[in-house]
Amino acid sequence: MKYVVVGGAGFIGSNIVDKLVEQNHEVVVIDNLSTGKRENINPKVKLEYIDISDPKQDKNMTEVMKGADSVFLLAAKARVQPSIEEPVEYEVNNTIGTLNVLKCASDAGVRRVVYSASSSAYGNTEKLPSVESDPVNPLSPYGAQKYYGEVMCKMFSEVYGLETVSLRYFNIYGERQNVGGAYAMVIGIFVDQLLKGEPMTIRGDGEQRRDFTYVGDVVNANILASQSEKVGNGEVINIGNGDNRSINEIADMIGDNKVNVDPVIEPPETLADNSKARELLGWEPKGNINTWIPKYKKEMGLDV
Repeated sequence: MKYVVVGGAGFIGSNIVDKLVEQNHEVVVIDNLSTGKRENINPKVKLEYIDISDPKQDKNMTEVMKGADSVFLLAAKARVQPSIEEPVEYEVNNTIGTLNVLKCASDAGVRRVVYSASSSAYGNTEKLPSVESDPVNPLSPYGAQKYYGEVMCKMFSEVYGLETVSLRYFNIYGERQNVGGAYAMVIGIFVDQLLKGEPMTIRGDGEQRRDFTYVGDVVNANILASQSEKVGNGEVINIGNGDNRSINEIADMIGDNKVNVDPVIEPPETLADNSKARELLGWEPKGNINTWIPKYKKEMGLDV
């Protein structure tokens, strides 16, 4: 079966590509390598260099998608804080890009689009764990844009007949995570800082809690979402481990050289209710951050 992975050179997308190749599917990657890396791309797949935010490339993108059963839409400029600093650039990439992919998939006759949404849509919430029916309150352009993508997916299902499902990711960690730059996640940032002989920088008091979810579990959720007969009409589904850790706990697992810096605008805690994913997708998270971090430290040369 043919699948198209939009953003297949990135952290999560490249892991999805590898799993699909392992299952002997035909896979095409669409990526402009603005944040993804060529070395992440499985040598058995074809890379189509396309900027999804450029409407002039829609005809080419539609051709690439023809014959595909499903499209996995992961391409986006990620991370909350950079989106606050560059809201217009994020809007073009995340909003226009998502709309273009949905339109091209519909025009190409694709059966289903699996959209990578974000728990950033919840923003500050007093009620935990977060359930998909909770009100959204994004605190950043990124969170608002990812939520808008969910709305567009639902509309494309109802108006254009394109099957869609949106997966709200919580804090993803795992193989190929970025370790530096504006798009790095906290575990990668901490490891990169220690490798450079710098202290780990903890925003605020470090008691913010996050639902850390293993990338392999996210890969399985995507594939299940492309196959399940229980979804396809714009459903929104949390993909989170269902427990959380403080940033201080994560830092302590990595090293002891740390410093506290000024806080930023962010929710004090995230925690997923993942019962909907279990019910509709048959999904079960299996990753264990307690065993993964020591292995990652050793691989990165921090095993002391």
